[in-house]
Amino acid sequence: MTLAKRRFPLLALASFITFFSLYLLGRSGPWRSAPQTFGLGEMIPDTPISTNQSAGLAEPESQLQASESQPQVPAPTQTVYDATERNLTTRLVIARTQEENVDWISEQLPDVQTAIYVADDPNAPLHPPQNKGHEVMVYLSYIIDHYDSLPDVSLFMHAHRWAWHNDDLLENDAAQMVKRLNARRVLREGYVNLRCHWYPGCPEWMHPGAVEEDAEKREQLVIAQSWAELFPSEPVPSVLAQPCCAQFALSRDRIHQLPLSKYIFYRDWVLQTPLSDSISGRIFEYVWQYLFTGQNIVCPDQRTCYCDGFGVCFGGNDQFEDWFRLRYDLRVTENELFNWEAKAKAIEDARAEGRLDEASQLEVPELGRDEQLRQQISALKDELESRRLQAIARGDDPRLRAEELGRPWKEGDGF
Repeated sequence: MTLAKRRFPLLALASFITFFSLYLLGRSGPWRSAPQTFGLGEMIPDTPISTNQSAGLAEPESQLQASESQPQVPAPTQTVYDATERNLTTRLVIARTQEENVDWISEQLPDVQTAIYVADDPNAPLHPPQNKGHEVMVYLSYIIDHYDSLPDVSLFMHAHRWAWHNDDLLENDAAQMVKRLNARRVLREGYVNLRCHWYPGCPEWMHPGAVEEDAEKREQLVIAQSWAELFPSEPVPSVLAQPCCAQFALSRDRIHQLPLSKYIFYRDWVLQTPLSDSISGRIFEYVWQYLFTGQNIVCPDQRTCYCDGFGVCFGGNDQFEDWFRLRYDLRVTENELFNWEAKAKAIEDARAEGRLDEASQLEVPELGRDEQLRQQISALKDELESRRLQAIARGDDPRLRAEELGRPWKEGDGF
């Protein structure tokens, strides 16, 4: 087979993979191509996870007594707040390592109260007892350390400003998410996942009791055993689901619905479990929603999340879906341009290297098509940004937010 003939099936395969990836991206935002890490420990190991790794874990006697005397997860109660009664207090809780730069917080959020824990620096003013369990150790340590001095709302986030799992309509920017978060929605709901997009994580994701390893969900093999240790009186659910990736907001009342002793017990579990740093952390990624809502599946409507949660309101579900269809069109067009340029470069390289016979057999891209595609891409980007900014402007009006979502509203109600 000639080199030219070998190129065609490879190029075709590459185009198919790229196009299919773009389809997934257009539906739900970027997807992780590697095991998720947050800079708080090692990567997920390549070796298989033993289902017996949790054997021998003993609950501390003092915490065992506390857990037996309390229900595992109290049923959440709704607290009604007067939207005009006072300004709400908030605090941004950050899990970071020494090497992670968090200057963006003071630069972009100078007026936001923070609690920045340095997981791998025992001399830092705020630090957990051990760097294990990724952000879980920090989040639990913050609750334990501040249980009696919590603000109205606490936001739990990672140290990086830009991340694929941050909200698409806020440009994957953690600073915008903090600025636009509707604290009163957190008070209404108690627990709010800061990621609006379902994928990955919803409508069903983790299946405790699975016996075959899934490379994207390495913790799935041990989550049933972990569940039995964390919630010994609760049956293991068949499914655990919520949008990834362990960034959420909590009201003070919702945190206080569990006694301090429970949070100490959960942190002790992370400290004592023989599971690795990354696996013990990922266990909690699909347990937080149960801890704070009593529900194993928490998959809020995506449009409601954006509109009521962050003030990005398109005026209706059709308009919301249209934006993502338009973005999908953009990515399809970008993929076509990528393939056009790849074909043109293959011919150019063959000619430059003197492989004239090969160059003559390569597919010639349509003349002028690249410029047409660039113009289409530019127009699509402009239209997407225009609609996004209009949605943000619309969401700045509390009346329109409430009206779009069918929520009661009266003059004076705030964000």
